[in-house]
Amino acid sequence: MKTVKLLPLLLLFVLGSCSSVRVSSDYDTKTNFAGYQSYAFNKTAIDKAEISDLDKRRILRAIDDELTKKGMTKSDSPDILVSFFTKAADQVYINQWGPGWGWGWGWGWGPGFWASSTTVTTATEGTLYIDLIDAKTKELIWQGEGQGTLSKRAEKKEENIREFVAKILEQYPPGSKK
Repeated sequence: MKTVKLLPLLLLFVLGSCSSVRVSSDYDTKTNFAGYQSYAFNKTAIDKAEISDLDKRRILRAIDDELTKKGMTKSDSPDILVSFFTKAADQVYINQWGPGWGWGWGWGWGPGFWASSTTVTTATEGTLYIDLIDAKTKELIWQGEGQGTLSKRAEKKEENIREFVAKILEQYPPGSKK
């Protein structure tokens, strides 16, 4: 009976953990990030990203929104160049339940035996990398990475991408309050 009560809680935890974005970042510790106030997109690097043009535009809009929220401005002579690239991999999840023996509901109260059940599901796990490059030196100064499950539905993709970008750029600039 305890198992039946814990099952909804376990399912909530599993489903909640699948939808979250895991983020990390790395940066040049000798860089003074306070000096970076403007940005531009590195079009030649972004064109090499192996994703659809629709997803590229979604990512560019999301990055644009997040950097604007941070007080940065888009410029023809920027302090930093913004680039990104992606990776994707299909994940296979196998869940197996039973067989078992125990008391509970069924054709009445009493002992019972049930057969096992196996379900196989797949999901696309995506990784988005956002690179910030010093426009003068052309050196990478900051890189953010976000991993999570992606959706194939257009409406959900927009939401996924905005969540990925927002969580990644929460970590920029390093040392800023979240």
